[in-house]
Amino acid sequence: MKVVEKIKKEWFSNVRGDTLAGILVALALIPEAIAFSIIAGVDPMVGLYASFCIAVIISFVGGRPGMISAATGAMALLMVPLVKEYGLNYLLAATILTGVIQILFGVFKVAKVMKFIPRAVMIGFVNALAILIFMAQVPHFIGISNMTYLFVAITLLIIYIIPQFIKSIPSPLIAIILLTTVSIFSDLDLRTIGDLGSMKQSLPTFFIPDVPFNLDTLAIIFPYSLALSIVGLLETLLTASIVDDMTNTDSNKNRESRGQGIANIITGFFSGMAGCAMIGQSVINVKSGGRSRLSILVAGLGLMFLIIVLGDIVIQIPMAVLVGVMIMVSIGAFDWNSFSYLKKAPKSDSIVMLVTVMIVVYTHDLSKGVIAGVILSAIFFVSNISKMNVMKQQSDTNIQYTTEGQLFFASVENFLKSFDLTVQHSQIVIDFTHSQVWDDSAVGAIDKVVIKLRENQNTVEIRNLNVSSKRLYDKLAVSNHANLK
Repeated sequence: MKVVEKIKKEWFSNVRGDTLAGILVALALIPEAIAFSIIAGVDPMVGLYASFCIAVIISFVGGRPGMISAATGAMALLMVPLVKEYGLNYLLAATILTGVIQILFGVFKVAKVMKFIPRAVMIGFVNALAILIFMAQVPHFIGISNMTYLFVAITLLIIYIIPQFIKSIPSPLIAIILLTTVSIFSDLDLRTIGDLGSMKQSLPTFFIPDVPFNLDTLAIIFPYSLALSIVGLLETLLTASIVDDMTNTDSNKNRESRGQGIANIITGFFSGMAGCAMIGQSVINVKSGGRSRLSILVAGLGLMFLIIVLGDIVIQIPMAVLVGVMIMVSIGAFDWNSFSYLKKAPKSDSIVMLVTVMIVVYTHDLSKGVIAGVILSAIFFVSNISKMNVMKQQSDTNIQYTTEGQLFFASVENFLKSFDLTVQHSQIVIDFTHSQVWDDSAVGAIDKVVIKLRENQNTVEIRNLNVSSKRLYDKLAVSNHANLK
């Protein structure tokens, strides 16, 4: 019964909402997939096949119901040098290897690294992605025609006004159908999906990449596959966390990693490029009522249905309408509370958020921004906890040093400066009640103090090391023949 209940919950708990949301996502995937194919330097069908295969497969094997995965811009950017120098077959081979690596990530539970990504980096990631989504729309409506501006504006009005009257059908879907109909039956100066590239009305077929199966090929594709694996997993896990928050549900991150790997392996054998989760389409899906795996499956199958059966109509959808939908996504994805966050949060967190945004927007590489944000957060954290206080109390020849704080590589300098190493013939106590000894550098600093003081005919007593600190000291110290209590 539990299995049946689980299937019902993950697949059929919201059939109407998932179906309509999936159709809308399918429409939004087409121009994105074509655009990402162009970025990577491959035929538009490579991106379309990838989006179809990944969405369908991930609906069954993924760990986050309602999260859309397909071909993405972040992944496409990494493929450019490989495609330019070696061609499509090597890209498909790299896609398959990417999947293998991601499965290994899932098996070894690499998803646990998510806990090391601070909230400031998450906010920066979301805001940067919202900005990138908006920037990606600019070439499709700025300087095109006055009618383009008008259609973008009307699309946004429909999206935001219609829900006040009609809630059963997603307003972006209404905008696409209504304005496409107007465009088809009017002679208007508008660019369409068809202007981005041609679409073949055929299903993908099984294909083994035509590359030599030897170590030379592995040496060529492995660096690209490793980069694609890391970026894809990072973007997927961050998107999963965002969808978790939007839906107040949890997801299996390690299963998602394995699922992404399985999807990429199969996609590589069906002439598709590597992909991962898409925050833009995931936001569209969730905001349009998509919650279960059914919405992902409908998006994938709907994509191929639109291409094969309705391809002649789909290529006539005005880009201005889809631009309006994506602008809605960017507005919805941006965390508008960030402005108050900048005022309220500690300066270090505000800096981390801004740096993450700036690096992602500048490089168009989500992984670089997130990695930079995490490193900067770590630096600020180390800086904050490296403040070591040592208080001195002296009575005649009796001296007591009481330490407060974390003793490790970044705080040993302050620790050493706190001792008068020239004192002679004294009884010296170093009390660690309020301190933790963390590493070899810390033990080395204690060693240095103890040895120097003993050289001046002082007796030294170390008190109140906690269990873990004492264990580390006993293992590493050369001065542990000093009095230790």
